[in-house]
Formats: sequence, structure tokens, C-alpha cells
Amino acid sequence: MKKSCLVLAAGDGTRMKSKKPKVLCTVLGKPMLGWVLDSVRKLELNQTGIIIGNNADSVKEYAISRGEYKFYIQSERKGTAHAVMQGEELFSDEYEHTLVLCGDAPFVSEDVLKSSFVFHTENNNDITVISSILDNPFGYGRIIRKGDSLDSIVEEKDCTENQMEVKEINSGVYWFKSSTLKRMLPKISNNNIKGEYYLTDIIRLSLGENGKVNAFLCESSDIVLGANTRADLSRLNRIARDKILDIHMEKGVDFPLTDGIIIEKDVIIGADTVIFPNTILRGKTIVGEGCTIGPNSLIENCKIGDNVKLNNVQAYDSIVEDNVKAGPFVHIRPNSTLKNGVKIGDFVEVKNAEIGDNTAIAHLSYVGDSIVGKCVNFGCGTVTANYDGINKHQTIIGDNAFIGCNTNLVAPVKIGDNATTAAGSTITKDVPPNSLAVERASTRIKENWKHNKLRLENKKSK
Repeated sequence: MKKSCLVLAAGDGTRMKSKKPKVLCTVLGKPMLGWVLDSVRKLELNQTGIIIGNNADSVKEYAISRGEYKFYIQSERKGTAHAVMQGEELFSDEYEHTLVLCGDAPFVSEDVLKSSFVFHTENNNDITVISSILDNPFGYGRIIRKGDSLDSIVEEKDCTENQMEVKEINSGVYWFKSSTLKRMLPKISNNNIKGEYYLTDIIRLSLGENGKVNAFLCESSDIVLGANTRADLSRLNRIARDKILDIHMEKGVDFPLTDGIIIEKDVIIGADTVIFPNTILRGKTIVGEGCTIGPNSLIENCKIGDNVKLNNVQAYDSIVEDNVKAGPFVHIRPNSTLKNGVKIGDFVEVKNAEIGDNTAIAHLSYVGDSIVGKCVNFGCGTVTANYDGINKHQTIIGDNAFIGCNTNLVAPVKIGDNATTAAGSTITKDVPPNSLAVERASTRIKENWKHNKLRLENKKSK
């Protein structure tokens, strides 16, 4: 049984006051289209097409980054049925069933799509509309039933007084027999105030030819929610945030307070981890068990091990292994690895570096483009001078080395195992294992320096 899908994504961002297409506006960091494509991808469809508008190269580029899709351009905006017509290839005789849905309704779920398809095929429906119950159905087309069967979909502006009381509404998601869709689309007229071709008209036309049409009632009302304005988008973000936090809490994650916490959709968190306020976990981040993350932390595309403590930490595209403790005010830049038991204190930045087991970088240090061994101790104010103005160079530090306070390591340079650098040194040469390196300018003292006398007199005059 071959199945196809058409995602309607030709809308612009006019009411969003955005230069980008509406479907690329984000909910918890992911474009609305991405949410829809995630659900569709799990349906084992034979082909998915996306209807895009003029100048929608950004939509095409985003979709291609997530999978293989066909694209069809709706050059003129003439309604939902007109949009579907552009993808006629996907309801040809090659496919038995076609799914049609909107790219700006992020909460359509894989489970609902699968369940509705079972309902569609078991009842041998020509058309199945996914519906939902809303306490306040203002603005939505009403599902009008005759007994248990669908009689019609009536747009709100055309509803009678009794029909306005109906709370079951059209979600805008449909399963079609592809042959029915192909046969009925050309019969849809644009004889209406806007001169557009409405996909909902296909229900009436199919029923008029004794087609079998029904509505699959979805338990969740969120499936219908989309966004036309920034206010709508903000509401979707709040709903998505609460849904995702609930999912993590059910899996044993602790949120003592949820103030300012944002967890994006693809984040994975282990049980007994505590997330404190004002923490943001983004992208493909994975957090292990028994961790403490936050407060005031931002973790993006990182793999975090078990029993890790990150307080006031920003980390990007890096690996943090088990039992690491970092913060406050720590910046972990891309391509860094903090190995088991590493300790990083306040005001430390690590970039493109591997920090070995149980190494300590206490505070006020920068370690970039470096390979650091295990059990190394960094004194306060250590800097790896990795950039000469043209190229980046690497610093290598062996196991059990001791780096004294205010040491400058001018790369490329190697510090051997169990070596020590004296406080205040600027190291420009390799240091052998088990050595002490002292590299300081000689001290010159001028007694009774006249500048001091002038400075004091200037202070008194004020």
C-alpha cells in the first residue's frame, strides 16, 4: 500500500512581520515545519512533497537538510485546494492514499496520524478529516455530523445559529484515497468572495457523489493550533514548553521551579537530574542521570555524562563526561571535551580543547586549542596564547603537570609530564618532563622614582 503526503508550506510571514516564510518561525528553537516533518517522517510514507511559495528557497534549504522531499511551487495564492493541485504528481495512480496537512501546525503528532490512517483504511473512507473539540471554536470550520457520520464542514462565517454551538472543528489534516482526491479536485469552484479554491469543498462534493467521508475525532485539541501572529507563536511556545517539561518529569527529571526553563524538543535527560531556573537546553543535547544543571545555564548540542554539575555555564557542541563540576561563569566553546572528574571554576573559558581526567582549572583562565593530560592543576590567570594573528597553534600539557598562577603558554608549546611552570612565567619553549620552567624578565628597581611623588601630589590637589 503506497502512501504519499503533501505539506502546505507556501504561506509568507506578513502577519508575523517577518522576512522569512511563516513555516520557518520557531517553536522552542525548531521551525514549525520541522515539527510537522518530524511527525510525517515516522509514517513510512513512500513520498512526501512540500508546497512552497515564490522566493521560498529558505524553506527548501531547511527541508533538504532534514530529508528527501519533492517541492512544488504555488506561484499564486488561490486557496488550499489550489495549493494541493500543484502537487498532483503525488496523488497519481501510483499512490493509494494521500495525507494533506499544514506546515504551520506543529502539534500534529505521529500517533494521531497513524491512528487516523487506521481509521481511514478500516472504514474504507474516501476522505477522513481529523477533527478536535475546542471549548472556544471561534474562527474554525465546524464539523457537522449526521449521526456518527460526517455531513459537512461549515466555515464559521456560513454557520447557522445552531451550528455556531458546535465545538467539533476541522483540524485541516486529511487522509484521502488518492483516486478520490485526483477526481474531485478539478470540480472545486472558486465561486466565493475571495475567489479562492477551498479544500473543504471537496467534502461536500464527495458526499454529493455518495463518497464515504468521515471525521476522526482526536483527543488533543492542540492539533489544530497554528500561528499567524507573534502572539500566536508565543502561545505555541508556552504550550510546547509545558508539554515537554511534563514528559521529562514523567521520566524522573526534577524541576524545583520551572521559571525561565526552556527544553527543546530533541533534548534527552536522564532520571534524577535536577534542572534549576533560567536554564536552556537546546538542539541535540543529551544529559545523563543524577546531574545538576543550572541555574542560569545554556547547553546546546552537548553530550553531558552522569553526575555532572553545571552552574552558570554556557556550553556548545562539546562533550562533558561523568562527574565533571563546572561554574559559575564558565564558557565551554565548540569541540571541547571535559573528561571524567574535571573541575572548572569561575571565569574560565575552554575552546577546542581536551581536558584530561581529574584536571582542575580553578579560575580566571583561558585554555584554547589544547590537549591537557590528567590530574593537571592550573593556577589562577593561566592563558594559552594560541593565536599569532594569522594561525592557531596547539598547546600540549602532560599528566600531573602544575601550571603556576599567571602563566602564559605561547603556542605551539609542550609541557611534559609532572613538569611545573613558575608563577608569572611566559613559556615560549617546550618544558621536559619533571622540570621546573621559570621564564621571567629580570627585575629592575628604581628607588625614589619621581613619578610616585608627582602621583601623590596630584592626588592631594584633588
